[in-house]
Amino acid sequence: MRQSHVSVTALGTAAMRAIESEKPTAERICYDPLARLFTEPAAYHLVKLSAGFGERRTGGALTFIVCRCRYFDDFLQDSLKSGTAQVVILGAGLDSRAYRVERLQLVKTFEVDHPATQASKIERVKKVLGKIPANVVYIPVDFNVETLDKLLLGGFDRSLKALFIWEGVTLYLTHEAVEATLSWVQANAAPGSAIIFDYQYSSALARRNYLYAMLSRVAGERRALGFPRGKMEDFLTGRGFTQVVEVDAKQLKHLYCTGANQGRAVAEIYAIVHAEVAGR
Repeated sequence: MRQSHVSVTALGTAAMRAIESEKPTAERICYDPLARLFTEPAAYHLVKLSAGFGERRTGGALTFIVCRCRYFDDFLQDSLKSGTAQVVILGAGLDSRAYRVERLQLVKTFEVDHPATQASKIERVKKVLGKIPANVVYIPVDFNVETLDKLLLGGFDRSLKALFIWEGVTLYLTHEAVEATLSWVQANAAPGSAIIFDYQYSSALARRNYLYAMLSRVAGERRALGFPRGKMEDFLTGRGFTQVVEVDAKQLKHLYCTGANQGRAVAEIYAIVHAEVAGR
C-alpha cells in the first residue's frame, strides 16, 4: 500500500459493506451499520456507481466480500459463545467488529494493521464514537517486515483462548509474511485458539483481469499471493493446526444467497478457511 495514505482497499471494502447494509433486511447478506461512517463519501459513491459493472467483470467478487463479512461475523459469534477470551484482528483496516458486535465489546480486542492505515482508523473511531473503547488495543505492524511480537507487549495473553481474524489480507502479502504470521500464531496462541482467513486460488494469478490491474495501480496494493485449490488443509496441518474447515464459493452461495439473493453469483477464485491451534 502507499505508505502515507489509508488503504484504498480498506475504503472500498467498507463502502461495499455499507451499500449492502442499506438494503432491506430480507435482501442484505451482511449488516455493518458503522461501515458508511468509517469510509470516505467519495469511496462510497464511487463503489456504488461502479458496483454493477464490477460485479459482472469479476464474476461476483463484491458478493464474495459481503458473504465473507457475514461468515466471519457468524464465526466470531460462535467463537465468543464457546469461550474465546481475546480477539486479534490482523490487517484490521476499517473493520468495525470491535465497535458493533455487542458481545465482543466485553472482550479484549487487538487491532493489528499498517501504521498509516491504523492512524487514520483511530481518528475515524474517535470521530464516530467520540472515544476509543476501553477494550480495544491498537498494534501498528507492517506484516511484510515485522513480526507479531508487538502483541505480547500490548497485553496479548498466551494462556487465554484467542481468535485471530485475518480478512482480506493474505492476497496482498508475500508467502514469507503468511508463513511468519501462521508460525507466530501456532507458537504463541493457547491450544484451542482459532484463526480464520480468506485467500485466492493461485490459478487466479495467471488470469489477465484489467479491472483488478487498474485498481491495483491506483491503490498501490497488488494481489500477489495465491494457494492451490484443495491444498489448504495439508498446508495448515503441516504447520501445527487442526480442525481445518474450508468454505468455497458454492458453500457461501448455499448459506447466504437465498430468497431475494439467489440470483447473485459468488466469485469462485476465493475461499475461506478456519483452523485451530493444536496442543503443544
